[in-house]
Amino acid sequence: MSLLDDIRFSYCKSASLPLDPNVKLNASNGKLLEDTGQYRSLIGRLLYLTISRLDICFAVNKLSQYVSALRTTHLDTVHHVLRYLKAALGQGLLFSSLSSLTVKAYDDANWGSCAKTRMSTTSYCVFLGDSLFCWKYKIQDIVSRDLLQKQNIAL
Repeated sequence: MSLLDDIRFSYCKSASLPLDPNVKLNASNGKLLEDTGQYRSLIGRLLYLTISRLDICFAVNKLSQYVSALRTTHLDTVHHVLRYLKAALGQGLLFSSLSSLTVKAYDDANWGSCAKTRMSTTSYCVFLGDSLFCWKYKIQDIVSRDLLQKQNIAL
């Protein structure tokens, strides 16, 4: 809330997604920004906020890649992330004082699970007490040829 107050975004229109799906960020769209201090300050504060707001991690990571050549589209996208934060003020990680501080981790691997591509998937999640704070799901880039040959599937 203090971040929104500092840049006078407390009464702005809210956004439902952290990134606008129609915006394609790159290093050449838009005009170059003359004053980069505001952008860098916002990115720094947003990076700190990603500790408890995992929903904005991808957006902030993407925006931090353009700090060296800032354009108006990048600043507009940062403003969109701030409008999303206004809409989702109550979200974030909640660590209950009633749950224990035990770390539990679960993982899963499924080799060749996709019937069409025969790609493998791996995933994991980590809990601190009852709160989920880390997870990942990945479809592997490489197809296992041995598995395909055993099942007589032609490439």
